[in-house]
Amino acid sequence: MLKQKHFTEIKNRGTWFEEGATIYAKEIRNDIFLLFVILKSMQSENIRALIAHFDSMKSIGIREPRQIMFYLSIKDQKDLHYFEKYLKATEKTLTL
Repeated sequence: MLKQKHFTEIKNRGTWFEEGATIYAKEIRNDIFLLFVILKSMQSENIRALIAHFDSMKSIGIREPRQIMFYLSIKDQKDLHYFEKYLKATEKTLTL
């Protein structure tokens, strides 16, 4: 679904996320990215949603971001619903 929404899949080559993590990124402003990081562990699959400032798309998965503006651990539908509400509120604020 993320690929259909124009997200780019990025290999995790750094140490910021655990080995085997899959990163999907989309630039939402100049060098500001919306990331979904899927962490696969033995117990479960966890998703992290971030809005962060990176030097460029090429630095994602290699270096830590310059700044994290939003971070949410998504473990169930309730968390995903909260994230959707946050994005809608942020979008309204940015257009004012």
